[in-house]
Amino acid sequence: MSGHDQREPEAELGLLDATMIGMGAMIGAGIFVLTGLAAEISGPAALLVFMLNGVVTAFTGLSYAELASAIPKSGGGYAFVREIFDDFGSFIMGWMLWFAYMIAGALYALGFAPNFLELLHVYGVVAPPDQVSAVVLPIIGVGLPANFALAFIAVAGIVLLNAASTAASGSVETIFTFIKVSILVVFVAFGFLSAGGGGETSFTFQNFDPLFAEGNGAFSILPAMGLTFIAFEGYDLITTVTEEVENPRENIPKAIFVSLAVTVVVYLLVVTVAIGTLGASELAAAGEAGIATAATSFMPTGVPIIQNGGALIVFGAVFSTITALNAVVIASSRVAFSMGREGQLLPSIGKIHYRFGTPLAAVLLSAVVMLGSVVLPTQSAGNMSSLFFLLSFIVVNVAVIRLRRERPDMNRPYEIPYYPIPPILAIILNAGLAIVLINFLIQTDQLALILSISWLAIGGVMYVVLNRFRNRGTADTTDADIAQPVAESPDND
Repeated sequence: MSGHDQREPEAELGLLDATMIGMGAMIGAGIFVLTGLAAEISGPAALLVFMLNGVVTAFTGLSYAELASAIPKSGGGYAFVREIFDDFGSFIMGWMLWFAYMIAGALYALGFAPNFLELLHVYGVVAPPDQVSAVVLPIIGVGLPANFALAFIAVAGIVLLNAASTAASGSVETIFTFIKVSILVVFVAFGFLSAGGGGETSFTFQNFDPLFAEGNGAFSILPAMGLTFIAFEGYDLITTVTEEVENPRENIPKAIFVSLAVTVVVYLLVVTVAIGTLGASELAAAGEAGIATAATSFMPTGVPIIQNGGALIVFGAVFSTITALNAVVIASSRVAFSMGREGQLLPSIGKIHYRFGTPLAAVLLSAVVMLGSVVLPTQSAGNMSSLFFLLSFIVVNVAVIRLRRERPDMNRPYEIPYYPIPPILAIILNAGLAIVLINFLIQTDQLALILSISWLAIGGVMYVVLNRFRNRGTADTTDADIAQPVAESPDND
């Protein structure tokens, strides 16, 4: 094996970069499109939905922090499970996580397309998005559906960035996340400033009274939590680049906690302003455009460049989808790289490119699957991604308990407070949401359930095939060693 093949990842990301990878994934398109849908299910209690989801995901965040400090390896949940579970169990964990990240990437890419078209339309560059039927590719002159073409361009651009430089992709994530968080801060500030303004729409806490409106009882929170849970998926991405972060045993736990805390605060402020200005019923009627509708109702018009609140939110949505896409390209490729390095995918996938210092093969393979996933129905892809994340979070919490029991003296710079209560609660809560989601899939989205089972079945076949490949390679090496002639001793002359 050459020195090029043995190159290891370089620690080029600081605490800020790691934190922004988590925030970039969590504060994605979800907050822009899911708020109105959550209000439709649970009314003003949508505020509680986001708060409780933050609590649920925080328990698993504690487990990720302890495991990352004890096992500073890239690959996230897969690397942790690989440390403590058997070969097949760790393979299935990596297989699920890899697919979940790639599916999420396809969703973010498709989310980027209509928002980018809408942004161009705001400034008069193109017609309204529903009137843009196709994009003609230069040189070859072939027309492709606009959403697919823009999604392809977005994935290709982010993949090239990640293939060329980890530091560059981390810097882009940091800059773009700052931009979109700043946009949401402006939204929140204008929302609270509208209080008592006497205009057509101004902020008032009366829109939260009663919290549980008629037809939206307390139990309506549960399905709304299932719908919005994916908005809190993202802090786990930080652990997929552990070996590329400076001082990972200390910085990874810090990045997890900071990204989670900031994200929960931002979500709660945005939802408070959206309901406080529009009211739950109007926010629900706006659906996926809820935040943009709220912004248009109270933000000033005629502002240079921005023009109006709706345009500002569309601008934020474009940056949100791009940063979320960049984050999952990073994460999916690192899971594949880690599996390849461990011999659970082809060895070439687990190599660092000698020139770029990035897992080039893993990045390109993840991009191919991500682009292929664009053909899936959006809702089915989202449900599959949520299901695999919930299942993987359960396994991670089981892993932290097993590791404590089997290796009590292991170096753990960070330890979960009040252990074992947090991981046990996390297992119960994630399992409950997974059961609710599976029941939902059985009733309304059997395609997602069939595809999920099929992916796991393909993984089982892949595991058997790769095992035979590895065993054959080991046998060939052993046979070659046995056949090697033994040099005659000089004493025999």
